[in-house]
Amino acid sequence: MPSISPDQLLQRISDAGILDARQIESLWADLGTREVTLEQVTGMLLRKELLTNYQLDRLLKGEKGGYFYGDYKVLYLVGTGTFARVYRAVHSSGRVLCVKALRKRFRDDKAMCEQFLREGKIGVQLRHPCIVPIYEVMEQPSPALVMDFVEGSNLREFQRMRKKLMPLESMRLTVDILSGLVYAYQQGMTHRDLKMSNVLVTSRGRAKLVDFGLAGLQGNNPTGAEETNPRTIDYAALERASNCKNNDPRSDLFFVGVMLYNMIAGTSPIGDHKDRISRLSSGRFANIKPIQVLEPSVPGRLAAFIMRSLELNADKRYSSAQEMHDDARRILLRLEKGDICEPDTAETPAELPKALKLPTDHEGANKTIMVVESKIEMQDVLRDRLKKYGYRVLIFSDPQRAIKRFVDDDRQPADCIMFCAEHLGAQALESFNEMTTIAATKDVPALLFVNGAQKNLINAAQLAPHRVLLSTPLKVRELRDALVKLLQPQSENAA
Repeated sequence: MPSISPDQLLQRISDAGILDARQIESLWADLGTREVTLEQVTGMLLRKELLTNYQLDRLLKGEKGGYFYGDYKVLYLVGTGTFARVYRAVHSSGRVLCVKALRKRFRDDKAMCEQFLREGKIGVQLRHPCIVPIYEVMEQPSPALVMDFVEGSNLREFQRMRKKLMPLESMRLTVDILSGLVYAYQQGMTHRDLKMSNVLVTSRGRAKLVDFGLAGLQGNNPTGAEETNPRTIDYAALERASNCKNNDPRSDLFFVGVMLYNMIAGTSPIGDHKDRISRLSSGRFANIKPIQVLEPSVPGRLAAFIMRSLELNADKRYSSAQEMHDDARRILLRLEKGDICEPDTAETPAELPKALKLPTDHEGANKTIMVVESKIEMQDVLRDRLKKYGYRVLIFSDPQRAIKRFVDDDRQPADCIMFCAEHLGAQALESFNEMTTIAATKDVPALLFVNGAQKNLINAAQLAPHRVLLSTPLKVRELRDALVKLLQPQSENAA
């Protein structure tokens, strides 16, 4: 890149309209001299927040345009898609917003411009907490949409950082997604492009829908018209494979299920295909592995919810976004009460595939362990270790709620309960000892994990053959051996 002088840089800034003459003179006054290097000038511009790094890079490259869209000054590039670029921008009033601009190579394409502007005109009509609002549609000098700037990332990036999401967090996001869809459907609109990158996750953990550019007015699209649009091949392929009409609202619900499955399992149930032929294959939709094959600890009711949304036969899916939303809310409320990883086998529908059953050669096959631990990192470690050996896992962070589950349930919710005292302290000990006084729990095998320094807890623990104490840090082999011994039939233990 050819070097330029400080005066040349400031002239470019003036020509681009980023700073006016008064601001530039003020900058020279702050520098105190004109005998300065380019690095000194750029450093001062950045420190005083007169320029952003994005603007500076473009100016140094000699880019003359792209700094403004109407009254909105571009600050940063925050996202790039096939058809548009997304910028963080500031209005002349000082309000920070988001500008989505059609890419240059499509601006001479009349059909693409119309499609892009249609997205804006649809978005302007939608006002809901779970849909990113569009405030302004600009046709000149180039097509652009002005919308809320959401602090956060899209769901694809969010999951890429986290790998997998817990069922509770996944369902909270799903309920938001469905809430936005319910509202859109009430306005007579379907989305038609639901995917991870079209869901934004805010810094507060809420989901918001974007990009209604392919939204269909229900019942108005001709059958098969979407197959020519690369953005809608997945929808067209699904509807052809399931033998239902174009723009069926239940297609959106299928792709909500795809996203939820992806959040929990860390992989898409229909694969991530790039080429057109693979994306049109009906086998993608017909051969979906049950979620519990990949994640055995997923609660049965949640697994049934996911697999119902992914039914190839649209008549077996949820009939409406409202019905699916209401069911999702019920599952979410249950998860919030503490059933975070419960397999929930007693309520798993009989029609779930036999493939969901755990392998019988696993030592934990058909055994459920209740883990009582307040630290999320330790919950994840214990869940992953136990699942590896075939156990199903139910996580609680509150010891009293865990015991109450045994008292309230007609069936025994777990074969063994673990109390982790390193973080819960006396709460774990008290609940461990309390189990001996309750009819529903007195015969349930139990483990108490303690740090060697917690002498008072060690001395106060009420132990028995089926109620043992283990010191941390704990080796996986020690834990496995203790569980195998505790979960043997009583006659074998007595021997």
